[in-house]
Amino acid sequence: MLKANTSKPIYHLNIKGKLYPLDEPKIMGILNLTPDSFFDGGLYSTTKDFITQTEKMLLEGADFIDIGAMSSRPFSKELPLEEELERVQKVLPELLKKFPNTIFSIDTYRSAVAEYALDQGVCIINDITAGSKDPKLIELAKNYQTPYIAMHMQGKPETMQLNPNYQNIVQEILYFFSQRIQAMRKAGLIDIILDVGFGFGKSQIDNFNLLKNLSIFNEFECPILVGISRKSMIYKCLDIAPQEALNGTSALHFEALRNGAHILRVHDVKEAKEIVKLFIEYQKA
Repeated sequence: MLKANTSKPIYHLNIKGKLYPLDEPKIMGILNLTPDSFFDGGLYSTTKDFITQTEKMLLEGADFIDIGAMSSRPFSKELPLEEELERVQKVLPELLKKFPNTIFSIDTYRSAVAEYALDQGVCIINDITAGSKDPKLIELAKNYQTPYIAMHMQGKPETMQLNPNYQNIVQEILYFFSQRIQAMRKAGLIDIILDVGFGFGKSQIDNFNLLKNLSIFNEFECPILVGISRKSMIYKCLDIAPQEALNGTSALHFEALRNGAHILRVHDVKEAKEIVKLFIEYQKA
């Protein structure tokens, strides 16, 4: 078993040929182009809505904006490729035109969607399958020299929460990443970001076990992204709705940073930015 490592080296991402330092924790704002996401599904439906929400997140301090056109919430069904691509094509060009200097990522596990987004100017691929669904994504990330977020998921969104089961979740995900990173490095991929996949085929205790042991994953010498914003590990534990889970989210965001996270993927940018500022002061003490 690897020992926990609490030190955090400064990583750099290659963003369009320039090195982008992760010298302080960064905030990735979530922009769902979907009507059925577990928290904000249906809140935004027009291109104008998406532009307004993006502008709000950027003004509040988001470092990246992550665009997703297909919900991956528990029990969600796979969207036809044509529909996912159409949603992205309808909004992305307008976002890039309005915010040309913003670092956008595309949340997809389909190479056709990712390639379209990269051609438009998106800078990061966020893949919940870590390349297991569509291996061409890894090749795309290499060819476009773009950072690649590799997430762990047991099963698929439609069935992943029916009966998640592990003998030792930390060891099993360590093994998963060791295998995936080896394959990615062999393919020539340089910028790999790891996401342990909170809520993706994990029980309540699994999620907290991962959060408590998050620093172990720094042994891979890759930046760690954490996506726990308003998830069921918070609202089910507190017996509240996702809309009431901001306070719990903030508490766990601080713990994630303390345990080695480099990027927080969030719905609430302002509050997450405040957590980052407090954490930086905490580190100075």
